[in-house]
Amino acid sequence: MKNWPDILIAADLPIIEAIKSLDRSAAQICLVVDDGRRLLGTITDGDIRRGILRGVRLEDPVTVIMNPKPLTASTASTAHERLMLMRSRKLRHIPLVNHDGVVVGVETESEFVAADDLPNAVVLMVGGLGERLRPLTATTPKPLLPVGGRPLLETILVQLAGFGFRRVFLAVNYMAEKFQETFGDGSRLGLEISYLHEDSKLGTAGALGVLPQPAEHPVLVMNGDVLTSVNYRALLDFHQEHRAAATMCVREYTIQVPYGVVEVEHSRVSRLQEKPSLTNFINAGIYVLEPATLRRLTAGERCDMTTLLQQVMDDGEEVVAFPIREYWLDIGRLDDFAKANGDYDEFFGAGSPLA
Repeated sequence: MKNWPDILIAADLPIIEAIKSLDRSAAQICLVVDDGRRLLGTITDGDIRRGILRGVRLEDPVTVIMNPKPLTASTASTAHERLMLMRSRKLRHIPLVNHDGVVVGVETESEFVAADDLPNAVVLMVGGLGERLRPLTATTPKPLLPVGGRPLLETILVQLAGFGFRRVFLAVNYMAEKFQETFGDGSRLGLEISYLHEDSKLGTAGALGVLPQPAEHPVLVMNGDVLTSVNYRALLDFHQEHRAAATMCVREYTIQVPYGVVEVEHSRVSRLQEKPSLTNFINAGIYVLEPATLRRLTAGERCDMTTLLQQVMDDGEEVVAFPIREYWLDIGRLDDFAKANGDYDEFFGAGSPLA
């Protein structure tokens, strides 16, 4: 990696600045070093998202979330040895250090081999009626409404193609023919698009039960009305790292209570809070599901995603949360639609990967 000095950061750097550095770099890693460039730790996208789940503040120093014992390669190793080491540990990058622990470079898997297309299928749920967006959806399905001058779903599909996905299934119901008229087989976008027709409403997960072939790899599932710049490769890496039955994307959501809150224990007032803000994680409508999780579904039977995931957890299997720190907007109401169009150029327009 030629520009590896750009990803070196100091131990006292705030996490928010590390996020900016990580987003600017194609390496997907930052190296925390001391004044002599000795390696103190590493920070990846997964480290940041796990920190968010733990409730760390973005103003905290990077040492709070860094991996203090990262895997490294010696300058005495051969290129083949380093490639085999990365593949055996499923790493995309590895720091090179000399005998004093000083960073002298970084090597990435992409320097050895070209990035392959992803084997994972994608299922986009686009069959909803979009009733809260009427009258706009009276003649146009919600995912085909124009956002930033193009159908919302087209932006989603272009992003997926850019991350290396190729097989996409559209779960259609309401005005199904309009999706086929707009995207056809997907070839103009570099995709292979197939259609899952729901003759009746199957819920937010039921359509997965009618996939034409059993999945061999984790499947990305996403609502077709979500505008986001989430890193889907990072999501798949996170899922693989945690070896979970399913991964659910979540988003922090804060709401301010417009009244003073009174906490009562028995008949005694125990605490007073004046118009407090409450923050929780909400379901972001994006999931990664293992093939075994998909096999729980029965073709033609209605099932919501929350029901499916609750069954998984009830059976003792693990569902993990992937916090979205990038742009995310669920376009459910008219004001959301207006906001999406207002935000589009900033996050998806000139200068973005979609330009």
